Amino acid sequence: MNQPLFPPQISLIPENAPFTPEQRVWLNGFLAGFVSLENAGVTVLSADQSAALLPGAPAQIPAPDGDGDDGEAPWHDPSLPMDERMRLAEGRPLRRRLMAAMAQQDCGQCGYNCADYADALFAKSEERMNLCVPGGKETARMLKKLHEDMPTSGAGPAAMAATAAVSMASVPAAIAEGPSRDAPSEVRFRARTRLNKDGSEKETWHIELDLSDSGIEYAVGDSFGLYPTNDPALVDAVIKSLGAKKDHLIGSQALRDVLSERVSLAPAPDSLFQLLSYITGGERRQKAKLLAAGEDPDGDAATLDVLAALQKFSGVKIDPEAFIEALEPMQPRLYSISSSPKTLPAAVSLTVDTVRYRIGNRMRLGVASTFLADRAAQGGAIRSYVQKSQHFHLPPDPATPIIMIGPGTGVAPFRAFLHERMATGANGRNWLFFGHQRRDTDFFYEEEFVGLKAKNVLTRLSLAWSRDGEEKFYVQDRMRQVGRDLWAWLAEGAQIYVCGDAKRMAKDVERALVDIVAQHGVRTLDEAIAFVGNLKKQGRYHQDVY
Repeated sequence: MNQPLFPPQISLIPENAPFTPEQRVWLNGFLAGFVSLENAGVTVLSADQSAALLPGAPAQIPAPDGDGDDGEAPWHDPSLPMDERMRLAEGRPLRRRLMAAMAQQDCGQCGYNCADYADALFAKSEERMNLCVPGGKETARMLKKLHEDMPTSGAGPAAMAATAAVSMASVPAAIAEGPSRDAPSEVRFRARTRLNKDGSEKETWHIELDLSDSGIEYAVGDSFGLYPTNDPALVDAVIKSLGAKKDHLIGSQALRDVLSERVSLAPAPDSLFQLLSYITGGERRQKAKLLAAGEDPDGDAATLDVLAALQKFSGVKIDPEAFIEALEPMQPRLYSISSSPKTLPAAVSLTVDTVRYRIGNRMRLGVASTFLADRAAQGGAIRSYVQKSQHFHLPPDPATPIIMIGPGTGVAPFRAFLHERMATGANGRNWLFFGHQRRDTDFFYEEEFVGLKAKNVLTRLSLAWSRDGEEKFYVQDRMRQVGRDLWAWLAEGAQIYVCGDAKRMAKDVERALVDIVAQHGVRTLDEAIAFVGNLKKQGRYHQDVY
């Protein structure tokens, strides 16, 4: 009689390993599918080895098969271009090169952070390579290229243990309770209020959503994910370009509904151009093949959303079902939460810039921002969830001073922080840096902040207006002006929070902080850079960037 390959009384993961019972069962089950204890000579992992496999930090710990990684991630900087990130990851294990291909924002839109998404792809517990919203086509293309190096079979027991370890990144999501990216709940649209005054060049809205009966709970510092619908006029234009009928069935759903709710219409994905290359010929086929490969034969690739792609290849007959299969799924959008549940019970507020811009004779619209600004109806349902913050939250000690730097909509989480501190009676000092174009038209939440300052909840408010003077003046310029005081707060243990644009503002703010540390902390430039780096390692420098 044959003995079972994995007798139930034998476990590869010891009872004292730092996993929940569900995680231990999952890991043992994963390994059972690949390992024969009788033939492979596998030893049980030690508690120390198991501890190194804890989910949530795989990017910082070498895999148990000794893949040579030192745990550092020098490419984990959203301001670095793709080629520089990949250069920094040269010679690293594949799982780390996959991470370098991400947008490095840890925004959570993919349902992971950057390291965990890369590890899940490497472990093949996640097959979708188009989830990195801020990385867009660039990330998806690099992931597909790296996918060619993925291990297929023949991995030994140690390699399988490594794969199991990085697969654990997806376990918490599988056993987590409450609404999530893949299982959203419905909230109700409550209200919108324009934050800019007449004459502003911007269009920014304070949005309130009703969470009653949704099962959604949040804390300040979390982000709010929502699934928008596409602009009806754009949907109708796509259907017209296809030459299809609105009620053409895609499965059990009408084509118009699928285009409205299920797929992204911007930008045009590589898979759409690949489809076009199969069904057209001649010069147009060659152009479609080049576009599918990420090249730009006519110098217009960056402007091609789905409608523009159909118009570029007008006259090509595409089957509606094949067309839908060639599109990317609708991705959720994440927004920093600008409210505290202690002051806005059973509801949440967001601070949203509306995106509208013209290309040629067409006005292009930001999908989620114009959905919230124009199309969401009072009481209408929106599929939503909360993306919990791992690092962007108030310090546990309410006496800790905080410095908040958030120009434009980057002020959103800091409004929440201030409301939370007021509601809890926290006695720590609070310093807010806010900036925008013009004081008279773009001072978001002015009356609130002035009131909070009068109540001494907001200890200090430093403002910067980039269009009010002859020269542009930004929050980082204001920081340098008050550098001595800012250094004094740091010396007294203040934590720093930065929210906003990842590519420019966040980097400029960090440079300003380095200059302040060098000047007022009497350090060399290298010492100042190391000081700021240590603030990050100590959990005193937090970023929520996009």
